[in-house]
Amino acid sequence: MLRRQKLGAPEHKRDPAAHGGTLSMSHNNTRSFFNFSQLVLSAGNLKSPPVLKHSKITYFEVEILDVQSKKQICIVDKVPPSSTLLDVKHKFHKACPQWYPSRVGLQLERNGPYLKDSVNIQSLAVSSIITLYFTDLGQQVGWTTFFLTEYTGPLLIYLLFYIRLSTIYDQVESTKNFRHPVVHLACFCHCLHYIRHLLETLFVHKFSGGHTPLKNMIKGCAFYWGFTSWIAYYINHPRYTPPSFGHRQVSLAALGFLMCEAGNHFINVALAHQNHSGLKACFPSPTYNPFTWLFLLVSCPNYTYEVGSWISFTVMTQTLPVGIFAFLMVIQMSLWAQKKHKLYLKKFYPEVRRKAAMIPIIF
Repeated sequence: MLRRQKLGAPEHKRDPAAHGGTLSMSHNNTRSFFNFSQLVLSAGNLKSPPVLKHSKITYFEVEILDVQSKKQICIVDKVPPSSTLLDVKHKFHKACPQWYPSRVGLQLERNGPYLKDSVNIQSLAVSSIITLYFTDLGQQVGWTTFFLTEYTGPLLIYLLFYIRLSTIYDQVESTKNFRHPVVHLACFCHCLHYIRHLLETLFVHKFSGGHTPLKNMIKGCAFYWGFTSWIAYYINHPRYTPPSFGHRQVSLAALGFLMCEAGNHFINVALAHQNHSGLKACFPSPTYNPFTWLFLLVSCPNYTYEVGSWISFTVMTQTLPVGIFAFLMVIQMSLWAQKKHKLYLKKFYPEVRRKAAMIPIIF
């Protein structure tokens, strides 16, 4: 047994020598493959990164034509689908610097309405080319500037007549004639009315950056400033005649005027809160404030209170110019109320359908 083991041992040792080349090569190959595998695992994926597939964005071309001659003014190209009409106006302004975005009016049809700046350009597209008609709206002013200018004039003009300038009235008559208390009260009420308008323009009403033609501001100023001059001239004249029923007529009318002014203010605050609360839009409902209860009867109570103020001022001063101005205000406010009432019917139909526009039953 011992001998056979000794003889077998060298035989076992000879096997590696006999097949040394083959085993060594196999061992090296295995080791090389192992090292290569480790290299691959440590380096990560050797596959080329996938090519990012960009989403296809369809750009639009906006062709702008003159509304009168139908001639092409310019083409605004590479307009993304997410762009608004205001973005198109800015690009149009870069191509044609003489037309500012605020004075550019764009229409889908020649006789159609002007499109709002917030309109998405994709909603207008029938194909990749959109044709719009251009109208020069003229010089524009912001709504805040419009109302501040319109209301500041009457406030200052009335005060000029109240102090009875020598260039307006005869100084001898001004010093001799005693001023009736209603003259001072009328000045207070008139100034209060326009101061309220100015403060609400600055702190209550919210304007969405819109504009209006300069000619509209000129017409509005001519109307308000002209009537204020006529009204103030008669009320502050040295020969002014007080109301027929004296103190009782003046007191009741002044009380009605103050109540209408307060109601107008609270209604404007309610409307401003309704339009800019950030919640789902809904028609304002009456609150514990009794001045808002008029919402139960009419859809535009701010116009109702505005008309009530001028009717009360007419009764308080008993002058023809104020009466004519109040009559014109009733006509103008009723037209505005009817227009707004139609918009409310479309937006808040169930809540507004049984309400009048400005005055119950009549309007």
